Amino acid sequence: MALGQESNAQFESRKRDHIRLALSEKNQALGNSGLERLALMHEALPELAFHEIRLSHNSLGKKQRTPFLVSSMTAGHADSVNLNRLLAKACAARGWRMGVGSQRRELGDAEAAREWKSIRKAAPGVDLLGNLGLAQIIHSKTSVIEKLVEGLEASAMIVHLNPLQECLQPEGTPDFRGGMKALKNLVKALKVPVIVKETGCGFSKPTLKKLKGLKLGAVDVSGLGGTHWGRIEGDRADGVRRMAAEALADWGISTVESVENAVKVKPDYEIWASGGVRTGVDAAKLLAMGASAVGLAKPILEAALKSERDLLLKMETIEFELKTALFCTGAKSILDLQKKKAWQWRAE
Repeated sequence: MALGQESNAQFESRKRDHIRLALSEKNQALGNSGLERLALMHEALPELAFHEIRLSHNSLGKKQRTPFLVSSMTAGHADSVNLNRLLAKACAARGWRMGVGSQRRELGDAEAAREWKSIRKAAPGVDLLGNLGLAQIIHSKTSVIEKLVEGLEASAMIVHLNPLQECLQPEGTPDFRGGMKALKNLVKALKVPVIVKETGCGFSKPTLKKLKGLKLGAVDVSGLGGTHWGRIEGDRADGVRRMAAEALADWGISTVESVENAVKVKPDYEIWASGGVRTGVDAAKLLAMGASAVGLAKPILEAALKSERDLLLKMETIEFELKTALFCTGAKSILDLQKKKAWQWRAE
C-alpha cells in the first residue's frame, strides 16, 4: 500500500486513536499558548448592567449569536456519529458554529456523507463548516469539493494546514507543492468563504502576508498551546517518527503570538483564534487582541463524552465567563472590548 493510502479499517482505527490521544494531558502543549502572559484590564466602575452584555458579533458577513465555534475534531468512523450529532445539536441550541471533522473519506467513499446528512437532519439549524486538508485540496477537483460543501450545506469550507502532523503520521501525505495555487482556485470556485486553519502550530508573519490577496474569509491561527498533533502522531508511531516527535514536542508559534502576527500584517481576512483556549476568559483575551471568532476543542470533547447535560453546561459556563470578562472590563460587546484595547502584557 502506497504512502498516505489506507484501508477503511486503518482509517477508523487512526481516527479512534486521535480521539483517545487528544484527551491525554501529555499531548497538550500547555503553558505555551501565551495566554498566561496576557491580562485584561479591570474596570471597577463599569457604567453597565450585566443584562446589557451581548455576545452577538458579525463574522463572515453574518451576525452570530456567539463568537464561539467547536473546532473540527473527528468524522468518518462508527464512534463519531453519535458524538457529532450531540455536538451539532448543542451548537444549534447555543448558537455556536461547528467545524466538522475531516471530509477526506468522502472524496473516495460517497457513503461517508451519510454521517453528515443524518446530523444535519438532527440539527437543521446548526452552522456547519466543511473541512479538508491542504493535501486533499491540491489533488482534488474543485467540482468535487463543491459537492462536499453542498451536501453538508456548509456555510464555509475550512482548509487545514498540518505539515508537522503529515510528516510524523505513519499514513501522512507530506506534499504541499501547489498549495497556494490550489487555495486560489478553491476561493474562486466556491460560493462560500474559505477559511485557512493551522492545527496547533500557529502562523508566522511571512505566511500570513502570503495569504493576503487570496480573498479568504478567515484564517484560524490555531497556535501552539493546546492539543499538539505532533505529540499525538508520535504516540501512534514507531522508530524514527516516534523519536523525532520527542524533539518536535514543542514545535510551533504560540496562539497569542500568532494572533499578534495576524493583527500586525493588517489582513484582508478575519482573524480566528484557537489553540489552548480553555475558558471564556481565554476567549476574551483573544477577542480583545482582534480575533473575531474563537475555537475550542478539548474542553468541549471532554464534556461531550460525559453527557449532553455536561456539554450544554460547559458551553453555557464558557459564555458566562466571557460575559463576565466583558462586564469587568466595562465593555458591552465584543466590538466595544476591541475598541477599548482592554488588554496588556503581565509584568514579568
